[in-house]
Amino acid sequence: MSSGDVKHDYHLVSASPWPLIGSLAVLTLAVGGVTYMKGLFGLEKGTWWLMAIGFAMVAYVMIGWWREVAKEGALGDHTPVVSIGLRYGMILFIVSEVMFFVAWFWGFFEFSIFAHARVGDTWDATNPLYADALSRFKDWPPVGVETFDPFHLPLINTLVLLLSGTTVTWAHHALQHNDRSGAKLALLLTVLLGMGFTALQVIEYSHAGFTFDGTLYGSAFFMATGFHGAHVVIGTIFLAICLMRLIMGGMTAQKHLGFEFAAWYWHFVDVVWLFLFAFVYVAPYLIFEGGK
Repeated sequence: MSSGDVKHDYHLVSASPWPLIGSLAVLTLAVGGVTYMKGLFGLEKGTWWLMAIGFAMVAYVMIGWWREVAKEGALGDHTPVVSIGLRYGMILFIVSEVMFFVAWFWGFFEFSIFAHARVGDTWDATNPLYADALSRFKDWPPVGVETFDPFHLPLINTLVLLLSGTTVTWAHHALQHNDRSGAKLALLLTVLLGMGFTALQVIEYSHAGFTFDGTLYGSAFFMATGFHGAHVVIGTIFLAICLMRLIMGGMTAQKHLGFEFAAWYWHFVDVVWLFLFAFVYVAPYLIFEGGK
């Protein structure tokens, strides 16, 4: 049945192999990750090729599946009713991502506010095995941890990400008014700013005065900021694909749901970074002992 024969507002999808292939890809990636970190099935720790195959399979599924979704939209299958459902789905996805970051913020606040309860007051101070750990870990940030000055690289990264939020809004506004040249330019700037943020974060990590596995502060810091960095990379790829589609003649002023979702995701990344900058960078530097 062609799209012109449809007598209702809903899209009944055809049978697709992508869910099965996607499940196998994720399974391969998970097993490959365990093998790389711990060793499995007779393979030694550090074996990387199985995880690489998993990554390649996931990338293949994403490219193939999302290309079919784009084709469905071009054929007119994304009716107004279907578009509303897709919007609800994207909103729920972003809400789930918000709760994901709430967990990292919760952990960071827990460690910072109740550092003594989590370490000092629950360990036997008379036991010589714990004496050194108590002296270093009971304070927040722990003794010996030199926090980042938030008003150097972190502030520059904040400005870069905020600027990218304005350029992606510019691109969306331009596309809505059928200014394709302006949309391409603004979207290109957004992608470049996203890449710049990632590059600056790599430089920042290389100058860190603490490690992931050294203290609670280090693990909380790198998990929170590292996962945000991963989301920036994902968002940059998302926007880059939208830019390629725009250059190739895809999307119109009336139909650009994929780009709209990418813009939503990018604004979510912006807002999360503002909270990270305030509570993970600025607060420890100005309030707690590590910033003195």
